[in-house]
Amino acid sequence: MAKETTANKKLNGTVIVTYRCNARCSMCNRYKAPSKPEEEISLETIRKLPQMYFTNVTGGEPFIRTDLKEIVRELYKKSDRIVISTNGFFTDRIVDLAKEFPQVGIRISIEGLEQTNNEIRGLENGFQRGYQTLKTLREMGMKDVGFGMTVQDKNAPDLVPLYELSNEMGMEFATASLHNSFYFVEAKNIIHDRQMVAKNFEELINRLLRSHSPKKWFRAYFNHGLINYIYGQKRLLPCDMSFDTFFIDPYGDVMPCNGTKDKEVMGNLNTQTWEELWNSPEAEEVRKKVRCCDRDCWMIGSVSPAMHKYIMKPALWVLKHKFKALFTKHPYSMYELKICRDLRDGKVTTEELDACSTCDLHCAANNGLSEASQAQLVGRTGEEIVAADLAGQK
Repeated sequence: MAKETTANKKLNGTVIVTYRCNARCSMCNRYKAPSKPEEEISLETIRKLPQMYFTNVTGGEPFIRTDLKEIVRELYKKSDRIVISTNGFFTDRIVDLAKEFPQVGIRISIEGLEQTNNEIRGLENGFQRGYQTLKTLREMGMKDVGFGMTVQDKNAPDLVPLYELSNEMGMEFATASLHNSFYFVEAKNIIHDRQMVAKNFEELINRLLRSHSPKKWFRAYFNHGLINYIYGQKRLLPCDMSFDTFFIDPYGDVMPCNGTKDKEVMGNLNTQTWEELWNSPEAEEVRKKVRCCDRDCWMIGSVSPAMHKYIMKPALWVLKHKFKALFTKHPYSMYELKICRDLRDGKVTTEELDACSTCDLHCAANNGLSEASQAQLVGRTGEEIVAADLAGQK
């Protein structure tokens, strides 16, 4: 296998700046396994990153870091576009950063309408805090802002209403489904009523297709892929994580993605140069694993680059369904997917589909922490550690 080089191309990167989080999401246990602030990725390491055409800054909750503005300032020397994923709770910090970087993208995780969101995310007044933050950013004139929603049984009925709310506000609307991995410190997430959840995605897809925005038409294809994923099927597009896309965690470990069962490390940027790391034997071993990966994840971090790289497949899908939209209000049906028809017709059972998922009721998720971060959990919970961190920042 030929070694990858970054000499002639830009990469797609995700920087996990912290594992500390103030939310208590029901589908993610990261808040129980925080990183130590003094171990988290430094500006020195940020400066060693390669040139990127897109960078996602995430956590944990990235705005827990009081030096996030400095991190973003360094990243803009490396990256054409930056989007920060946040729970929107630290409004003052978000607004302050946005004043210096009005071109930055902000995606606030909102898991449904008010009651549903607050139950899932475990943040008091979480919906109102997130909504008001988005509203403030829009009033400031920021364009690249919007909602991010992880869809599950509990919030699927809120999917279309939340999309309509974002549409009324002129905002972006990003979707995901439940996933299991070391990153989420979770192995038991699963969607039980696939047909109900898929039906709500179907309605969203039809609304996206009936819009006048080409960007939304391609988002319809992404959501079509989410239905396919929920039913435990093979990815609609190849996965090229670790070839032209990477994640870096708070400890400087570079990984192919955040969807693996256990933490897969290509190298450490704290101690290596980017070229040494990217072309190392360890990186080649990880790439071999990626080529044989059977998890079939469908997360925007891996799918967006694939949609650009293998543009013909999503483009033909969009053309077909936009043509159908000329003659019908419902140009898309989830039953275009054979697996949806098979479940409906009794040719496959729910139990068989459960076996295709990444859910493992007997698995203990690797939390991906360093030894020092793990040691701080002796005698204290992750929630207590983060609460003390935040108290010390005030």
